[in-house]
Amino acid sequence: MKKLTISFCFYLIALSVSAQLVATDKYAVYQNFTGVDYLFVFNGILPGTEIRFTGSGDNVKWYRFSDTTTPYSTLPYIFPEDASGYILDVDGHQTSVWVIDYQNYLPVFHTLASDESSDNRCNELTLLLDANVPELYYYTLSGIRRKINRNFTLSYQTLEWDNEWKTVERTKKVTLPVAEITVPAPLCNTQFSLQGDQFVSEPSLSLQPVGIVSSSYTATALECHIKTSTTARTEKNEDERPTSDALSGSAPLEMLFNAEVNNAGTIFYKWDIYKDNQLLVSRSDKEHRYTFTEAGTYNVKLTVNNDFCSSSDSVSISVSTSDLQVPNVFTPNGDGINDEFRVAYKSLISFDARIYNRWGRMVYHWNDPQKGWDGTIGGKKAPVGAYFYVIKAVGADGIKYSKKGDINLLRGREN
Repeated sequence: MKKLTISFCFYLIALSVSAQLVATDKYAVYQNFTGVDYLFVFNGILPGTEIRFTGSGDNVKWYRFSDTTTPYSTLPYIFPEDASGYILDVDGHQTSVWVIDYQNYLPVFHTLASDESSDNRCNELTLLLDANVPELYYYTLSGIRRKINRNFTLSYQTLEWDNEWKTVERTKKVTLPVAEITVPAPLCNTQFSLQGDQFVSEPSLSLQPVGIVSSSYTATALECHIKTSTTARTEKNEDERPTSDALSGSAPLEMLFNAEVNNAGTIFYKWDIYKDNQLLVSRSDKEHRYTFTEAGTYNVKLTVNNDFCSSSDSVSISVSTSDLQVPNVFTPNGDGINDEFRVAYKSLISFDARIYNRWGRMVYHWNDPQKGWDGTIGGKKAPVGAYFYVIKAVGADGIKYSKKGDINLLRGREN
């Protein structure tokens, strides 16, 4: 529906005739309605309301749709009536006009309420509308009756997940009259507002807003999302070390799983962790902390329920296979480069390392693969030269490591 210029005067082009029509009172003019050139919508047709032709032409005649042979008026103006069609004939060139008095078609709303008995309310909500919305229509010159859709706007609030819950406005175009309106089930408590129709938004008509607001709706539909937080490690000698938002990495992979659920009544939680389709653990708290110590791929599933609905979400967790590499030299001279004897590793779940001097005396021992030997013995710098290491470890994939060898301590220039 395309609206033309609306003011105290309005210009019409009818075939090759340039016709100027002036109407009194509050009105709007629309075109592109099949079968009629122009649709005049008035906000109340009064006894003095007129449509006047002020263009040029020697022979001006008005006809009614109901009688296209006998002129209704030979004056430049007519006093229009509601639900009536007119033909303006200017020197044999014709333009058709249909007139509507909107005041005769005002909608009356009684109730707008949610259907609490619906079996599908976890997915969609049905609103029951009790209203009297008169049909708007026009006739074409050929006598065909055509309906004009009355488009109203339904608005309400719901929640949207974007790594956190956000309240958003939703709208839906509703063509009345209908007795039921279906929308996706809102995820929060809200009210529904039905306002319109499209003619009410036309400034030149100065129509009062018409519509209805429902009573408060209590959400029952559920939607859940898993939010994860991983214990991060920063030591660079660990390959594939986990970050705080990682879903994969070197073991042990300690993660906190949190259930993010819209507020829809009393919620019951269930966490299931699977590996190779085998259930490993099942818990029922809102938060769930778990440490993955075996290499492989895991499926973490969350299921939530209230008295009416359920929802689920899942994430995939990948734990790396293990690796252990041992250097053969380090230079603890304080230059910040290779100052400690450290292994390069990933996914080790147990670790034991010992350093021996040339006489077989153990000079250092540690069991955290993120740490290493700084080249001191009893707080004093160890002599340069060769030392012997013995390292035993177990990987998250079950691989057992037993490594022995020489490590050369070099200092060079001290910083």
